[in-house]
Amino acid sequence: MMQARMKNPAMIVPEAMNALMGLGKAIKLGGVSARTLDLCYLRASQINGCSVCVDMHARNAKKADETNERLFAVGAWREAPYFTEAERAALALAEAVSRLSDRADPVPDEVYQEAARHYDEKALATLILAIATVNLWNRLNASTRQVAGVIPG
Repeated sequence: MMQARMKNPAMIVPEAMNALMGLGKAIKLGGVSARTLDLCYLRASQINGCSVCVDMHARNAKKADETNERLFAVGAWREAPYFTEAERAALALAEAVSRLSDRADPVPDEVYQEAARHYDEKALATLILAIATVNLWNRLNASTRQVAGVIPG
């Protein structure tokens, strides 16, 4: 059976958890649909190999009536017909922000400008905060080998 190396660091440092929960609440109020946020969270978590977040965000999206077709296709969103132009822009941004070291220009102008075409400044700021936050959670979970489906205690 898989076993975590330790509890998630945010659970060990309560002030960190409080800050992350506060950030999560602010993101929910930022004007980006929960559906779009879930897609971005799922895609970033796939890129980062965070099984806890892939599992959790797929389940959350499913509870919010996301379709299987869309969930199954998130990893291949460019080739799938299931996503709106705005969702595609958000997913491209999620990939770029999650893969900062993969290219000389981490978030190319065309990716940023396409996202800015679909989201006003507050929503775009919210998207960037959301993507950065899920990347933080991914790193906390992956580095401590948190196990998908296990309720932390």
